[in-house]
Amino acid sequence: MPQQGPPPVVRQLPTEESRALLALTRDLAQREIAPAAAAEEEEGRFPRETFRLIGRSGLLGLPYGEEHGGGGQPYEVYLQVLEELAAARLTVGLGVSVHTLACHALAGSGSKQQRADHLPAMLGGELLGAYCLSEPGAGSDAASLTTRAVRSGDRWTIDGTKAWITHGGVADFYTVLARTGGPGAHGVSAFLVPGDAPGLSAAAPERKMGLKGSPTAQVHFDGVVVGDERRIGEEGQGFALALAALDAGRLGIAACAVGVAQAALDAAVAYAGERRQFGRPVGDFQGLRFLLADMATRIEAGRALYLAAARLRDTGQPFSRQAAMAKLFCTDAAMQVTTDAVQVLGGYGYTADFPVERYLREAKVLQIVEGTNQIQRVVVARSLLGPESAA
Repeated sequence: MPQQGPPPVVRQLPTEESRALLALTRDLAQREIAPAAAAEEEEGRFPRETFRLIGRSGLLGLPYGEEHGGGGQPYEVYLQVLEELAAARLTVGLGVSVHTLACHALAGSGSKQQRADHLPAMLGGELLGAYCLSEPGAGSDAASLTTRAVRSGDRWTIDGTKAWITHGGVADFYTVLARTGGPGAHGVSAFLVPGDAPGLSAAAPERKMGLKGSPTAQVHFDGVVVGDERRIGEEGQGFALALAALDAGRLGIAACAVGVAQAALDAAVAYAGERRQFGRPVGDFQGLRFLLADMATRIEAGRALYLAAARLRDTGQPFSRQAAMAKLFCTDAAMQVTTDAVQVLGGYGYTADFPVERYLREAKVLQIVEGTNQIQRVVVARSLLGPESAA
């Protein structure tokens, strides 16, 4: 049987510019990111210079306006770039997604002066952001957050603790949601906080089963003072800003999940063509061929779903339900595909000598971040049936 590698991914790109952009991304990912990914993840090394390289290559602000240093690309293109980066190393793909999320409120609801003051540095590649919404007692129930910002004249003092913060302790800026009014969703405002602000500190990074190169930590705000010019949007608008950002961020997670799944499929297909048992490649056996076919089908379905949601966003149509569906389906698919990839490799799949065990560990977290998949089902169900009845 002739040896064949995995088939190339068919991309849907609207312009010659976007095709060139994706070719640049693929080259950078395969040349600069993938070769060191396994070793650096094992060592828990955060790839800060890789993010600078990505920024200088114009890939750190793709969906934002060119007038402020962004790439001016539609989400349909940006998400496919994310997929390529995540396939090479999830720490990098997820990091770009989180940075994009951290820029969302300022880019969409900041004043003209705020955008001019901050966006060029945030999108230009030298700065890396983090998004501070979750707390030890308020994860998916974001309206219950307790971090508080108290106003005194033209300054705000922020006190509280945020939890599960990607880039916690290494970010150059934090988009922070804090309570400025009464209880509930309407008492929350958003702030842009410098990473070196006095009173801001990070706990030791969490010890995770995967994504070891991506620091996740609690971030403490102990009397952190920022000027009112760093409040984003109107006072009390923060919860609406957070929901809008999460809709877009869920598409980023969906694209990253497809990237991890594609990497796992590629590894499994390559192994199935090389490994021989009973005198022929294991890829000749129907049971394994059907397993690979199901893996490929899940990936193509997930890719189509996140791209369909992206096109809705790009044309200004509602996409919250589709974003939840994409995040739900793509991350569940990634978990199944990476599990099956380990099975294809058999005993070798369970060892760190092959990358599929890392892909399996990384896929798990994608079912949790940006709202668990149970929360995504709640979002979809509410779009179909309306809110749950009061008890």
